[in-house]
Amino acid sequence: MPNPKRRHSQQRSAKRRTHYKAETVTLSKDSTTGESHVRHRAHASEGKLYYKGKVVLEKSPIK
Repeated sequence: MPNPKRRHSQQRSAKRRTHYKAETVTLSKDSTTGESHVRHRAHASEGKLYYKGKVVLEKSPIK
């Protein structure tokens, strides 16, 4: 089986990986508060932490 005689450069590896791109985050609108948030994540609103439209914590951990 053939093997490379010399090491490939970092630039050559980077060129091969150029099709990997960061994806945009999907946002949803909360049914209770009406705020937009990242899907499948809890979000803070008015000092409360919400997840799937329900209050999870009364005090917001983010200050």
